[in-house]
Amino acid sequence: MDIDSQRLIDAAREAAQGAYAPYSKFRVGAALLTTDGEIVTGFNIENASYGLTLCAERAALVRGLCEGRKRFVALGLCAGSAEASATPCGACRQVLAEFMGPETPVFYAGLEAGSRIFRTTLGELLPKGFRL
Repeated sequence: MDIDSQRLIDAAREAAQGAYAPYSKFRVGAALLTTDGEIVTGFNIENASYGLTLCAERAALVRGLCEGRKRFVALGLCAGSAEASATPCGACRQVLAEFMGPETPVFYAGLEAGSRIFRTTLGELLPKGFRL
């Protein structure tokens, strides 16, 4: 399957607009590509009890699972600036590893339109990830 990284980043950037980030003001959007070519999006949802905050990547994953999807073939993530775009946190990396293989491409870019799109893999982000 050909993966259109720009399409994923555009969907993630659009999703970030809905983020609930009143404390950090750090909006994050995620877009997961399903095996049937559909895109499922999510955004971060903060909470006054910071540990209960839901990251965009996990929000997209939960949404996809609730819609009956079980496997995903790529992730697009938008957060931060063009100079300092963010990658998934450690918790999200491990949760994603439950539903995506180490070879799964991860594309990330800043929230600003025209930001450079970086590419890595889930395995590069989580080299010692595990599954039972």
